[in-house]
Amino acid sequence: FPWCTGVWGDQFDNLEKHTQSGIEFVERYTKFVKERTEIEISYAKQIRNLSKKYQPKKNSREEEENKYTSCRAFLSTLNELNDYAGQHEVIAENLSSQIIAELSRYLTELKAERKSHFQDGRKAQQHMESSWKQLESSKRRFERDCKEADRAQQYFEKMDNDINVTKADVEKARQQAQMRHQMAADSKTEYSNFLTKFNQEQNEHYYTVIPSIFQKLQEMEERRIERVGMSMKTYADVDRDVLPIVGKCLDGMTKAAESIEPKTDSKQVVDSYKSGFEPPGDLEFEDYGPGQAMKRTVSETSLSNSRGEGKERPSGGKSKGKLWPFIKNKNKPPPAPPASGPPSPSAVPNDPQSPKQSKEPISNRFNEFMASKPKMTCLRSLRRGGSGPEDFSHLPPEQRRKKLQAKIDDLNKDIQKEMDQKDALTKMKGVYEKNPQMGDPASVDPRLAEIAQNIEKLQFEVQKFELLCVCWSLSSPDGSYTEEQSSETQAKVTISNPPEVDDEFDDDEETLPTIGTCKAIYPFEGHNEGTISVTEGELLYVIEEDKGDGWTRVRRNEDEEGYVPTSYVEVFLETNAKGAMTYI
Repeated sequence: FPWCTGVWGDQFDNLEKHTQSGIEFVERYTKFVKERTEIEISYAKQIRNLSKKYQPKKNSREEEENKYTSCRAFLSTLNELNDYAGQHEVIAENLSSQIIAELSRYLTELKAERKSHFQDGRKAQQHMESSWKQLESSKRRFERDCKEADRAQQYFEKMDNDINVTKADVEKARQQAQMRHQMAADSKTEYSNFLTKFNQEQNEHYYTVIPSIFQKLQEMEERRIERVGMSMKTYADVDRDVLPIVGKCLDGMTKAAESIEPKTDSKQVVDSYKSGFEPPGDLEFEDYGPGQAMKRTVSETSLSNSRGEGKERPSGGKSKGKLWPFIKNKNKPPPAPPASGPPSPSAVPNDPQSPKQSKEPISNRFNEFMASKPKMTCLRSLRRGGSGPEDFSHLPPEQRRKKLQAKIDDLNKDIQKEMDQKDALTKMKGVYEKNPQMGDPASVDPRLAEIAQNIEKLQFEVQKFELLCVCWSLSSPDGSYTEEQSSETQAKVTISNPPEVDDEFDDDEETLPTIGTCKAIYPFEGHNEGTISVTEGELLYVIEEDKGDGWTRVRRNEDEEGYVPTSYVEVFLETNAKGAMTYI
């Protein structure tokens, strides 16, 4: 028993102080880890706030700049930084669960175990002190009885030698001496028994009880030290476990930085701000004459000429109002935004190097078109709002062309959405007409009328912006306009009405391919024409998804197919199917 060598009862206080200091060390280490956890949480929060602060704001210039590779790289860096902050949150969570919580629970157990061991030690010491007191008491009693026996013996001998003492007194003294001797003998026996018992208990105390207690304290202390060591190793492992993910975050930042392409960004700038204006023409020589002030004579495409004409020109002439983008007139306020109408042919000077084109017929056609119907606002523009003229006449020619084409594409997408809704509602109306108990066909008419009106408005908007494209092509600075471009533009302008949707189901149509599967979650009895009965849990093939009318077309085999309520089945569309999604 290593701890028992030279350690006896007087060392209990030292051991108690040592084990208490061990507990205080564990508490101090737990506090250290707790403070580290708080630092990690605070750091992660600050990193997340930093990443969020520099995220591009919606509908702002920063969001527009994301088309540049450097801005996208910075956005990727912010996203990686957000993931990096998440790893510090993981560190804090693991430190809290694997070290703080475990050590707190262990401290409670350690304190209880230490208290129990020292209570056992105190009880053993108290028992030995009690046995020692009993031994000392029996020893003193034995000593006292022996002395009393000696005095009684001496008194008996004195009385026996005295001739003047009666025989009765001598006998009494003799009996008293015998009694004292018997009491001394009994005390001696009692003392001997207590001494034997004490020696046994003392031997057991110092060779069994105390070593056992010290051994338990030693094992407890070793477990405490081992537990602290394990916690320190866990402390390092918690950081090491997140290093691969932190490395991936850093690799992502490096990859984002390497993805920056200066040439691509510069090309984006050129494409974004390309004006389409032509450089000004050569200046003519002015001879000096006596009494005449020299006047600057410039070509039609010069900056000064366009500025001078801008005073007399209508607002449509702005398309050639700024030819040198790096020259700024500090003495004049910026020009007011032009009107939304198309540029007048007379306001656009003809390039002397290009053949003159006749632009009057298409301009007249556009003016007649704009005057024939009241001006209506596109549904998308109403939702989005906007700034600047609706025809983008405030922009340079190249930028105007891009904006007009983007506007036409958006309008066509809106038309397609409205057409899809119209198809779905028409199909639902056909089902109601065949099965009146499922719904009133007339209830669909208001919505169909509203969609038809929206389509008409959108088609009118498309015609308007496509005519703007035609006018822009004819009045473009380079004057290039071919028959092929004219035919393409005219084809775009001509918008045909959408094909009529047959309200009846075609029984002879081609077999539709499967686009997914579905599982019936409720039984459905398809008594009506066009529907199909299904049982709960039955698996079917999906051949046409819900178009917004609440019905999904399914197939059981090659000969059995029909519609079931979408809410009665759980649909799983294939990932490569158009508009694939999973819904219930």
